[in-house]
Amino acid sequence: MTTARLPLFPLNAVLFPGLVLPLNVFEERYRAMMRALLQTDEDDARRFVVVAIRDGRELAPTATGMPDGLTAAVPLDREPADGFGPDPIQSFHRVGCVADAAKIRERADGSFEVLATGTVRVKLLSVDASGPYLTAEVEELTEEPGDEESGGTSGAEEAGALAEGVLRAFRSYQKRLAGASERSLTTGADLPDDPSVVSYLVAAAAVLDIPSKQRLLQAPDTATRLREELTLLRRETAVIRHLPSLPAVELTRAPTHPN
Repeated sequence: MTTARLPLFPLNAVLFPGLVLPLNVFEERYRAMMRALLQTDEDDARRFVVVAIRDGRELAPTATGMPDGLTAAVPLDREPADGFGPDPIQSFHRVGCVADAAKIRERADGSFEVLATGTVRVKLLSVDASGPYLTAEVEELTEEPGDEESGGTSGAEEAGALAEGVLRAFRSYQKRLAGASERSLTTGADLPDDPSVVSYLVAAAAVLDIPSKQRLLQAPDTATRLREELTLLRRETAVIRHLPSLPAVELTRAPTHPN
């Protein structure tokens, strides 16, 4: 069992391995985290854990895409666990994703512009609020392709077949979304063929609520995630078919996440 203690960054969003996450860091507790990460040796990864906040558990306004007026109203000097209750771990989903910050740029006002990439899934074991920012002991979760079926099909073979079906369903889903704006969102050439990469890309790109994305993140293996995505994509495509005026441009734009 591989465990580590890393800085913890709770968000009203789900990060998947391989996906890019832009952050606008303005609260002091997260500024302190970024300053600490900047002290990391240049040859070492600047790692922190992104975990989704359980619906209704946070007491402060930090929603995705929050307007500037609201971000300015959030106190900058909050304690590490402020807004997360007396036992912070209860406010978070237990599976998150390690992020590697490729870019951390401090602005003149002391806030930070951060660009990070998801790397591996982790399970939260404990949360510590004794320092200037939250930290968590986490256990890395391995990504298995799937269980071997009784007919002799390997998990990798099943995941590969499911990935092909998910890609077809995803292209149909994209066309339905793009139809409202009369533009293509992604060409087939842009889509990967590795089953685990497909499963994470589709989970991140689909317009789903946080609980649905969280279920996909914590799926026990790639094949299970792909099966659920196939069901979700077919359902969402059927819904969109009856909603021709969906504002696809707004739904598919990836916002910068304020802390």
